[in-house]
Amino acid sequence: MKFLRGSGVAMITPFNKKGEVDYGAVVKVVDHIISGGIDYIVVMGTTAETSTLFEEERSKVVSLIVETTNNRVPLVLGIGGNNTALVVSKIKLADLSSFKAILSVCPYYTKPSQEGIYQHYKNIANASSIPLILYNVPSRSGVSIENETTVRLANDFSNIIGTKDASGDLESILELLGTVPDGFHVISGDDLLALPIVLAGGSGVISVIGGGLPTQVSQMIHLGLEDKIDQASEYHNQMLEMIDLIFKEGNPTGIKNLSEHIGLCESYVRLPLVAATDKLSSSILSAYRQI
Repeated sequence: MKFLRGSGVAMITPFNKKGEVDYGAVVKVVDHIISGGIDYIVVMGTTAETSTLFEEERSKVVSLIVETTNNRVPLVLGIGGNNTALVVSKIKLADLSSFKAILSVCPYYTKPSQEGIYQHYKNIANASSIPLILYNVPSRSGVSIENETTVRLANDFSNIIGTKDASGDLESILELLGTVPDGFHVISGDDLLALPIVLAGGSGVISVIGGGLPTQVSQMIHLGLEDKIDQASEYHNQMLEMIDLIFKEGNPTGIKNLSEHIGLCESYVRLPLVAATDKLSSSILSAYRQI
């Protein structure tokens, strides 16, 4: 999975004023991401507001992304949840032929033990015909995949090939980098920490800001992988203000607002998310004009 040594984007789902999926904008967003040099796209992750999509919408969006991408970059499909049996069922029923891997979030809300997390991913790994990437995001799930559990899963299942770490705990991630087996991908789930993690030996990033600024993210990650620290840091510093701004009122509220300023889509989100305030929108536009 060489493409994981690079930059991925967690793609948004555009909506129109009526709250419907804007399928024309889906095409524009895909083309924008690919033209910016991003290495792969993550489909139906948290940033896609997947939990607010009806099954028919989800299916149509996935099919359109596959069609529009047309094998130009690899695709990763998000399939996760806190009902292990249901996740396994979804994986077995899904057409995975267009995807290189599954990204599956740590079970949320139920707050399982580490053994419960291990057994959850064991069942998913045994059910999946394609590789699996863990997703550690304790701010959303309420519990963290501890490093020992990640290493145990990496050693026990050859098709568990990496983890997206959005814990925000750089010290823990650095520890993880020193304990995972060779070839296991530690991928930043935080735009702010992407470059430090890459410079410490991580594989890259699954980015939110990359949906709006794909060229900058792609350049930063590839320069970082080449140990061109000063050049990579220029891109990192260029995006710092924008990274802070797009998460101020939740995700994907901020990145959708930036996408509207760029002309990719409108900034509508679905409840319980709401659109960015005028103040934040003005700040995002100002920051974008300076990049």
